[in-house]
Amino acid sequence: MPAPDPHAPPRIVRRTLEDLRPHVRDGRYRLGPHAVMHAASEGFVERDVVMTLLHGRELARYLHDQRLLVLGWVPAGPLVRVPLHVVVAYGRPRWVDVVTAFVPRDPHRVMSRRRLAELLRYDRDGVAVRRTGLPPDVEPG
Repeated sequence: MPAPDPHAPPRIVRRTLEDLRPHVRDGRYRLGPHAVMHAASEGFVERDVVMTLLHGRELARYLHDQRLLVLGWVPAGPLVRVPLHVVVAYGRPRWVDVVTAFVPRDPHRVMSRRRLAELLRYDRDGVAVRRTGLPPDVEPG
């Protein structure tokens, strides 16, 4: 069997929140210290994190880091729910690491195009730019 090429790009593992939910249901998850610190300071508990993972929705995939950002809602009263963001890592097989969980400062902020492009770009190369709409001999003003 040939040795792995050290210069080859890393293998991208794509998992969805649906792929990870059985692990969470079976208790195969670990809350990281950053998640515990935010829980203590922001007033949510482990159950809120678990419910976010089981019933929330996936906001973003960070493929190169093998992480997901998940949005859930924590009940804060009979008519009030507070958003909760949970970042999980799925690099270890059959296991979910809760990297952090936090109440977002600005939950309704629209993601910038630059940030969205970073999330959608699967290569680690620079972004190629191609101008359209201008004749090749005209420089933009």
